[in-house]
Parts: sequence; structure tokens; C-alpha cells
Amino acid sequence: MKNNIKFLSFLFISLVLFSCDDEINDLEPFTEGNPETFFNSESSFQNGVDGIYSQFFNYYSAESGYQGIPDILADNVILATTGRRSNEVFYDWQYVPNTGGAVSLFWSEAYEAVNAANLVIGQIDNLPEGDVKDNILGQALAARAFAHFDLARIYAKIPTQSSDANSSLGIVYMKVEDGDTGDPYAQPARETVESNYTEIIGDLERAAELIETNNGEGRLDRDAVYGILSRVYLYNGDYQEVIDAANEVSEPVATAEELPGVYTDATNAGVIVEWSVNTSSESTFNNVGVTYSQTTGADTRSEYAADYEFVNSIDTADVRQDLLTYEATYSDNEYNAVKKFLGEEGQVNGLLDIKVLRAAEVVLNKAEAQYRLGMEEEALETLNTLRDKRLSSYVGGETGEALLDAILRQRRIELAFEGHRFFDIKRIGDAIVRSDFGDILDGSGTPPEELVLPAGDFRFQFPIPQAEINANSNMEQNPGY
Repeated sequence: MKNNIKFLSFLFISLVLFSCDDEINDLEPFTEGNPETFFNSESSFQNGVDGIYSQFFNYYSAESGYQGIPDILADNVILATTGRRSNEVFYDWQYVPNTGGAVSLFWSEAYEAVNAANLVIGQIDNLPEGDVKDNILGQALAARAFAHFDLARIYAKIPTQSSDANSSLGIVYMKVEDGDTGDPYAQPARETVESNYTEIIGDLERAAELIETNNGEGRLDRDAVYGILSRVYLYNGDYQEVIDAANEVSEPVATAEELPGVYTDATNAGVIVEWSVNTSSESTFNNVGVTYSQTTGADTRSEYAADYEFVNSIDTADVRQDLLTYEATYSDNEYNAVKKFLGEEGQVNGLLDIKVLRAAEVVLNKAEAQYRLGMEEEALETLNTLRDKRLSSYVGGETGEALLDAILRQRRIELAFEGHRFFDIKRIGDAIVRSDFGDILDGSGTPPEELVLPAGDFRFQFPIPQAEINANSNMEQNPGY
């Protein structure tokens, strides 16, 4: 059994069950109750699971959230100098253990999601045997795995990143078994990356055997678990398993006609995992689009604009070109503003369901895995199933390195601004190399201050927050900080 991180409070469970601040203020701390009987009905268990999804929504949708920071860290966007210069410390790779923002947010919120999942898992035997119990447990296991995966890929190395990655410092895997409540006062040490991925995959594989086919919007289900597995296996270099998991996903890729509606919440076509405002507390007013811009009246104040070189490299025959950016004016300057997160139809408030995993990514995971196994014909065929829905014409027929480049190219375009780019560069073991164009629409303006993060640089791993180092004498800081 793995132990709970000391700083996490069991009081969080009150947020799971109540959305009203007055009700929360009236609650006694959960530690004063009996954790072994806190969940005692199907509805209370489902509310508990929905509370886990609320935690995901919180750290994905925040201004320093998991949906945007990985693109800000990489080469898809450029800091707009007329913006508020939010998250600039991450854009310039100057984060340290006491930075705050994403450094502390991801750690605390993801571990709170884990803590909430463990509360459900630890009390699961309060439910009678059957499909309901299996489905609740499957959701909690999958959520626990996914939160740990988010922690592992940002605070630790990715297994395919380097030859020493698997033996390097991972995170703490907070795990309780069915019917166990864990030890909230433990001070555990970090495990290895290899151990982390073994635990993550173990939880997901078990969840796949338990979870229902359809649990509704904003919740994990069978497609979600296998889609997540296709990503985790890719990060872990388990390429045949990537293919096998991808083949279990039934959700088709959104068509060219459907794709615009995906980013206004008009349709969920091709969406496999999303953190939805319908299963999350909206009291925090976290708007994912605020990471990239704020729109008032006719003006859009960009925080980060799309990189000039990236935008202008996209084929005119590509339907995604019009979905990624639009020309926006602020302070007499024109920018390639990010379009994906403006808001629902007719809205510019940036409040949207968060698309965490789409069928298009699963196809790209499969194509890359096939290529890395030497299955070039199959990889090309898989890649073309996506290109056929995104490009009105293309040459195709790539082989060798050109085929891998085509797969990674489609991945960059398809998943742009959705929180993937930094991790894709990291897991491949490449450097981040930004263009030296400026932030204005035509490539003029102010270029990035920092252009290159060398492959293997210690900053590919976030520092462990200083507050956690102070609280846990067994917690070791990442090298370089």
C-alpha cells in the first residue's frame, strides 16, 4: 500500500458533495466523521466520483492550467507584449520551487483528485456486489491513474525521454486498496518513473475491466480508459499495447464538418475525455480561454498569440487552419489570436468544456506506434484516416523518417493549444526550438527572449513545490533546482 501525502486535507470531501459555499461553511471537518461509512449509497458514491472530475476541471481550466501551460512552455505560441504577461515565468523557463502558479497548482489539485479517488476506493465495499459497484470503482481507479499520470509527466521524466528515465525520480503514487483508508500522516519518498508507470497502467487496466460503456458527459467510460491507455502506453514505449488499446476505442474521429462545433461545445463528435462544467463546480469561474486571451467588445487582448512560423506552415487545404487562429486587434496591433477557446456559440467568455482526449489523438498514437514497430504501411494507412478528414488534398506516400515527421506534424496541428506540445517534445527527447519571429500578425514585433530549451535540460521537469519539500522531510527535490 502507498500512503497519502501529508498536506492533503480530508476536508476536501465536502467539496465533492456540496456546491453551495454556505453549505460548505456549515460542514464539520470530514476528519471528525467516520470515513468507513461516509459513502453509503449509489448516489453518494457517484457524487464522490463527480467531485474527482471537479478537481480535474479546476487545474485544467485555471489561467495557469494544464490545458494551456504545456503549449506556453513549448513552441506553438508567443508571448504578446500588449497582454498582461501572465505565465511569463513559464514561457521563459524561469520557474523555481517557490514560483507558485502552475508549479504548486498541478501538484496540489492533482493530488486532491487522487485523494478523493482513494476515499471512494477505500469505501467501495459499502456497495453491494454488481455492475454499479464495478462502474464506480472503475471510474475511481481510472481517475486516480490519470491524476498520477498528469503528475508524473510534469514533475518527472517520461520513460521514452532518455535512457535513464525509468530509474530516475518519479512521484509518490498514493494508493489505497479496496476497503482501506490509508494513512493521512505518512511522509512517503518518491518512487521511480518505472514504478509510477507500472502503477498507472495497472489501475487503468483494472478499470477497463470494470467501467461501463457510457457514463454520460464529463465522466470516464470504457472508451476513455482505452484512449488514455493508448496515450500512457505511448509515453511508456509499449507500442503494441498502444495499437491494441486504440483498437478498443469505438468513438470515430470528428469530420471536417463537425470539428468547428467541437470547440463551441455544439457537439462532442470525436471527444473521448472531457472535463465538463456540467459535472464540475462553476463557482470558481475558471475559463480555459483566459490563458490565451480576453475579449471585450470588438477587441481581443491576447496573452499568447499563435507562433507566426507555425501558423503559416499549415497547408491552405487544411480545414484546421480556420479553427486555430483568427486576426485580432488590440492596442493598434494585430495578432494571430488563438481561436479554439473563445467560448460557446455566440460567446467570448472562454468558458468551455475541456477536451482532454479526442479520437484524433488515439489515431495518431496508433500511427506513431505502428511506425516505431516498423509497420510503415500500416502507419501510413492509419495516418491517412485522419488526413482524409482534415486535408482536401495531400501528396502522402511518405516512408522512413519522412513518415514519422508527417505523423508528428499532424499531431502538432491537430492537438495545438490543447496541452500536448511540451509533452510530445519531452517524450521524444528533443529540444524546444522556437522561431525568432515576433508576436505581431505578420511576424514583426517582439521575438521570444528564450529560443531554445536544450534536450535533457533539467527544466523539462517542474520543481517539486517548496511547500511540499518543507512539509515532508522524505521528499527529494528534482535535480537542478
